[in-house]
Amino acid sequence: MNTPFSSVCRGVLFALALGVAAPVLAQTVKIDQQDLYRYWILLNTKVQMDAPNSGLNLDKPGCVAVTYTIGSDGVPMDVQVAKVEPKSDLGPMARSAVANFRYGPSLNNNIHQPVATYYIVVFNGPKDPAARAQLMAPCKLPGYPA
Repeated sequence: MNTPFSSVCRGVLFALALGVAAPVLAQTVKIDQQDLYRYWILLNTKVQMDAPNSGLNLDKPGCVAVTYTIGSDGVPMDVQVAKVEPKSDLGPMARSAVANFRYGPSLNNNIHQPVATYYIVVFNGPKDPAARAQLMAPCKLPGYPA
């Protein structure tokens, strides 16, 4: 029987469930790569990646923006290729590299707070910092506060 009391009970239970789930969902913050050091420190400076034998523009200078979330264990999750400039087959290789990153918490992040961020992988880039920055510019993603 559907009484007003049972409807109220269901409403209260739903509100309690939302109250418990909301803090868990709100724990991940979205940050720019330049501010990542405030939360996480990259531990491995060299990573393995799967490289294709052939493909489009593999030998041309370019960049790939890869989005991911650093979990509370310091391992990237939800690793996705967001942008490839110029068009090439380097996306899977960049995704593979970022998936192999490992992080340790910074001194400010003693609760191991997960963060959503992105990394720009440069391929065949120039050594000159200004030219490198120009090559990376098209891969910058909006929506990541600095």
